[in-house]
Amino acid sequence: MKQLARTTAVSALSALACLAALLPGQAFAQNNGYPTKPIRVIVPFAAGSTTDIIARAITDKMGASMGQALVIDNRGGASGTIGQQAVATAAPDGYTIMIHSSSHTVSPSTFARLPFDTARDFAGVTPISSLPNALVISPSKNIKTLPQLLAAARAKPGSMNFASAGQGSATHLNAEKFKMAAKIDATNIPFKGSGEAVTEVLSGRVDYYFSPIAPVIGQIKEGQLLALAVGSPRRADALPDVPTTTEAGVPGSEFNFWIGMMAPAKTPRDVVDRLHAEVTKALATPEVKERFLKLGADAWTLKPAQFDAYIKDEIASNAELVKAAGLSVQQ
Repeated sequence: MKQLARTTAVSALSALACLAALLPGQAFAQNNGYPTKPIRVIVPFAAGSTTDIIARAITDKMGASMGQALVIDNRGGASGTIGQQAVATAAPDGYTIMIHSSSHTVSPSTFARLPFDTARDFAGVTPISSLPNALVISPSKNIKTLPQLLAAARAKPGSMNFASAGQGSATHLNAEKFKMAAKIDATNIPFKGSGEAVTEVLSGRVDYYFSPIAPVIGQIKEGQLLALAVGSPRRADALPDVPTTTEAGVPGSEFNFWIGMMAPAKTPRDVVDRLHAEVTKALATPEVKERFLKLGADAWTLKPAQFDAYIKDEIASNAELVKAAGLSVQQ
């Protein structure tokens, strides 16, 4: 009987070891107790920014699930690079992470020197959302479709202009990629933010604007603005009847503005996997789904290795876009 008991105990331990091997991320993360203290979440932009709002929506749910608070630390400045540096140099223990936008993959091309390597010094956890930009125009322009906009631009080359929420912003890069893919000549009119850009398009003083959806969804529904297309790779959940620019006849024009979670490089894989699982769980809750819909944000996730590969590819493609757009490089 004693021999049988010993054999049974050894078999049980072996089974548990096999299970741990099959589920390295979740099993080990739970066994080592992570997290045992609050997690600092660096957001490289000011409170109230779109990235900050998305970050707070997701981390509130994650904290409740993980049993520890995820504390937002806004580190704005220098196009997000101050916050990026703070994360790149933090201990890779899972207690300092970052929620950033696709500006993460633009900075290597717009700064001559950075105190970190964007591709090497971060571990991707997952994208959280993509935020499609809507190409909006005033009804006073008498342009109702994207082909009509292209025809007007080609009829008088150089006569058309577009708004952006600042030089090098996602709204600017989206418009530049569209312009190059469509082979039209239009001039960027940069403003301090989306509010000013929308006002100028409403007035008709500026022809069109690739706007984040949230600031213009009300005007679109009321007919004050027309949404001719969205610049994202797929249609926006908030505007399901509006085609993408590719669907409307401009292949190669898609621009994906995203917000995602990253950790310092060398963060243990089980911790990265746990964070990925918690983001995915939070995105599935009704509260986050409703919040995202109001923001014009679409939930989007990738496995950590896929996200790392995506970031490397986007660094390269954004370098080409920045060069083609003639954006200045900060020294």
